[in-house]
Amino acid sequence: MQRWRGLEDIPQDWGRSVVTIGSYDGVHRGHQLIIGRAVERARELGVPAVVVTFDPHPSEVVRPGSHPPLLAPHHRRAELMAELGVDAVLILPFTTEFSKLSPAEFVAKVLVDKLHARLVVEGPNFRFGHKAAGDVEFLAEQGATYDFEVEVIDLKVSGNAGGGAPFSSTLTRNLVAEGDVEGAAEILGRPHRVEGVVVRGAQRGRELGFPTANVETLPHTAIPADGVYAGWLHVNGEAMPAAISVGTNPQFDGTERTVEAYAIDRVGLDLYGLHVAVDFLAFVRGMSKFDSLEQLVEAIADDVKRARGIVEAYRS
Repeated sequence: MQRWRGLEDIPQDWGRSVVTIGSYDGVHRGHQLIIGRAVERARELGVPAVVVTFDPHPSEVVRPGSHPPLLAPHHRRAELMAELGVDAVLILPFTTEFSKLSPAEFVAKVLVDKLHARLVVEGPNFRFGHKAAGDVEFLAEQGATYDFEVEVIDLKVSGNAGGGAPFSSTLTRNLVAEGDVEGAAEILGRPHRVEGVVVRGAQRGRELGFPTANVETLPHTAIPADGVYAGWLHVNGEAMPAAISVGTNPQFDGTERTVEAYAIDRVGLDLYGLHVAVDFLAFVRGMSKFDSLEQLVEAIADDVKRARGIVEAYRS
């Protein structure tokens, strides 16, 4: 899959293509429907499928300081899009200048002049251009002028997580923030993941017999509510069952919120400096402060036992 950053990276001889545009944070099941349909139509038409997205999130430029927690960094989104069959991802730097493009200018500069769109696939609430003035109706009008079609995909989620509401990154972020990682996974179609480099912490887990990987998460990452979770620790392509702690470590009066993962039944791991990923499968318990270290160690041992059982259940 090709990855371009900015319009200037698009090959000059790029032909016609099927395009879909959006932030696509999380590449959740609704996004998968849109992107999957774009890929399907691209194969039918014999042209490439292109996803156009933005960096940073448009809200950070339009309303500085309002950057939403991110469900997936751009490289992870690209991996997920490649799995769906996308041929190219275009990341457009979202600047103040870019934000001032009118909907018509956006269509001309991006869809027509550079990507030579044959078809554009979007959800019903898609908005674009200065002050989000463009919608799918305007896009269809532009398509009639510039010879491209527009297909609109209706998005609904079934099951307990969404309660029949449309697929939504905002809903997913809210579920993650509440610690409902299973509800978030229902919308994402996979466990919620955070990534980062393993850094040295206070090493109290090692002293207690449960050495953890202290993950320095990427900026703006959507981190679950404080508590203990069962999940996976991904290191160099290997997925290890893990008990995960999120919080400020109240037992030791900590103030900095951290994500720490204990690789269950693994001994002698040296992960410092490695980029790792942590998948959250299920909530185990809330964060607590115990009366003694002995009680803390007993609780951690129980956490590990419960996390091991949860991961084994997911495997089966």
